[in-house]
Amino acid sequence: MTSLTQRSSGLVQRRTEASRNAAADKEPDSADEENGPRRGDEQDSDDGGDAKETRLTLMEEVLLLGLKDREGYTSFWNDCMSSGLRGCMLIELALRGRVQLEANGMRRKGLLARKVICKSDAPTGDVLLDEALKHIKETQPPETVQRWIELLSGETWNPLKLHYQLRNVRERLAKNLVEKGVLTTEKQNFLLFDMTTHPLTNCDIKQRLIRKLQEAVLDKWVNDPHRMDKRMLALIFLAHSSDVLENAFAPLLDDQYDLAMKRVRHLLDLEPEGESMKANANELLWAVVAAFTK
Repeated sequence: MTSLTQRSSGLVQRRTEASRNAAADKEPDSADEENGPRRGDEQDSDDGGDAKETRLTLMEEVLLLGLKDREGYTSFWNDCMSSGLRGCMLIELALRGRVQLEANGMRRKGLLARKVICKSDAPTGDVLLDEALKHIKETQPPETVQRWIELLSGETWNPLKLHYQLRNVRERLAKNLVEKGVLTTEKQNFLLFDMTTHPLTNCDIKQRLIRKLQEAVLDKWVNDPHRMDKRMLALIFLAHSSDVLENAFAPLLDDQYDLAMKRVRHLLDLEPEGESMKANANELLWAVVAAFTK
């Protein structure tokens, strides 16, 4: 599956555009602290009191990074986002305490050999997550992380497995962002057909997301993935796997960009098997990372 092949070279080459607004947006944002403190918790984050429009899932954050602000659609050449969004769903469910990897027996299995099991079937409040959770709960025998990414993406030759595919995921996520006041909906004519697009309307939320990503690998870099917020760590890996992390780093100055890329590559070079055995590690998160970097 091409979208799960290793991207050892890191991100695509940086677009050759003039550095702009490099040192801007460095001041702390109180809204960051409203969204951030509990986002790495493995418990259900839906019980908090944050405003709906500022609470984004990992899927919505990755899609927002990939959307062109004015045009309102993702790159036609990005063939990695589909599987990346499915990886987001699995990690989101794990961080909310809904799924986990099966326990190891006497013989320790690798992350990619262990099955995903349902830990709790309590509704998440997100239709896509609940749909994925229902599939995971009802499937016997259970499937592995990599297999779930394939099944939820519809990348299977087995016609009996096609019902697992989650359809129109990008459009459904975009509509969620419209409801949250981040995007709007328009129709654009592309010569032979009309296409629904979702241009950005709330620039503050996207800029806040970009700023948090930049700070995670620059000002707030801790050089230890287990001291990082789990949600931010997952976002870095998944944005990279979806080929949209470049969009967050493009505005940086050259020296900042190089440093950010160096630290991202440091994370990409980590060994998921070893990292998953450390204290407080989320095994399913590292299993998803292994699926995209194997």
